[in-house]
Amino acid sequence: MVEPALIFTTSFFVAFSGALMPGPLTAVTVEHAFRRGYPAAPLVTLGHGLLEAAVVVLLLVGLGDYLARPAVTGIIGLAGGLVLAWMGYGMIRGALAGKLSLKGSGGKGRAGRSPFWGGIIATATNPYWFLWWGTIGASYVALSRHHGYSGVALFFSGHILADFLWFSLLALVLVTGKRWLTDAVYRWIIFGLGLFLGLFSLYFFWWGLKIFLGPA
Repeated sequence: MVEPALIFTTSFFVAFSGALMPGPLTAVTVEHAFRRGYPAAPLVTLGHGLLEAAVVVLLLVGLGDYLARPAVTGIIGLAGGLVLAWMGYGMIRGALAGKLSLKGSGGKGRAGRSPFWGGIIATATNPYWFLWWGTIGASYVALSRHHGYSGVALFFSGHILADFLWFSLLALVLVTGKRWLTDAVYRWIIFGLGLFLGLFSLYFFWWGLKIFLGPA
């Protein structure tokens, strides 16, 4: 069984890896940070986080019985491992190909009139978000629920903290006009996190496989 501290730590880095990839939330944060300043980032994260908290509650309450079944837990673990490996491969390939850029995350029109609602809309209209929670997120909830509500709280805390820190840093860099976060630095960060996801995918896959091969 994974220790609570490890759940928090790995949850943080997995979420941080996802947050760094250009997507709807990045576009919303960039657009509002330019127009409204740094406070836009926490508001975007808050809108995003409310939807994620709702998903965690649904997984615990509405889907908790299904997650408790060994077969379902095993399948979720295997699927989560495969998706993590796919994410890691995509991040490494994109970093090495030089295709990733903070400037290329455009998304004009997605942000809406409020950073808070922009965060909600960008999250709810992102198919990748549903894929993530249906595989990796569900795996984490199934894993952390063995430690009770405190384990789930640690998972969610690490997850949402990663989103908050990255989008806040991105907004701060945009607002202050600093240039140290270049595309080259950004790609190296993506490359390193891609390796982390690839290695961590092996754990999730092994965890799911172990459920089918031996006693839980």
